[in-house]
Amino acid sequence: MSGPANNAPGGNRSNQLPDAPLNVPLLDVRNLQKSYHVSAGAFAASSGRSMAVNDVSFSVGRGETLGIVGESGCGKTTLARMLLRLIEPDSGEIFFRGEDWLGARGAELRRLRGRMQMVFQDPVASLNPRMRVGEIVGEPLDIHEPGLSRSARREKVVEILKDVGLGSDELLARHPHEFSGGQRQRIGIARALILRPELIIADEPVSALDVSVGAQILELLARLREEFSLTLILISHSLPVVAQLASDVAVMQEGRFVEVGPSDQVLNSPRQPYTQALLAAVPQIPD
Repeated sequence: MSGPANNAPGGNRSNQLPDAPLNVPLLDVRNLQKSYHVSAGAFAASSGRSMAVNDVSFSVGRGETLGIVGESGCGKTTLARMLLRLIEPDSGEIFFRGEDWLGARGAELRRLRGRMQMVFQDPVASLNPRMRVGEIVGEPLDIHEPGLSRSARREKVVEILKDVGLGSDELLARHPHEFSGGQRQRIGIARALILRPELIIADEPVSALDVSVGAQILELLARLREEFSLTLILISHSLPVVAQLASDVAVMQEGRFVEVGPSDQVLNSPRQPYTQALLAAVPQIPD
């Protein structure tokens, strides 16, 4: 898969890196594996290793959206955290912008890390309750652009909050508990976008929200993807959710990708019994 060059309004990115070659995917994952030690006890007869992610390979081009779907415990979140190096894989390779992401160290690691960000599943747990919104959203700037003046920092924070639909300056002084779940998720999205990244990984971004609020967040992600020329990886347990945004879908079962293809094909003509079971589990509204 290959996507368009990054020329949208969001192209004025902080920590500017040289343009990556257009003939390579933005993200290229090869044979990624991660296992965990399991102790004998109530849920295991004997100790050993449990494979969370097993030989996963895929690529995502610029401007594309890949949906990764599967039931709880299939390895989706472990995969997402490995892509950002929040946890390290046991083996495999990840290339970002054509560069060896797993081999990056020091200043190179920091520069590349600013180009990819994550929106977490739980908007309550992902926001520090002791910090004010202006501090939460502006914290990535403190790390990646420490020389930024206070006025310039505030301007960027206010601007990104407006982009996600939270436009009042008075919100900067409030704490997360003063907001609804949907508003907290918008704050998390603003924090992820403040550095103008190229890649966003959204891990179950609507599963903790009411259906109507979740639909609004999906619409917001779709709009921001276009405005900021984002490449998006959307993780969910629901095929209909990822099909709203994703051009391609990967179905994950027990740590492996068992079916990959265009979203229309996977949604309407699934080949694998597991994919068919996921679709059958979607509640149907009677006529």
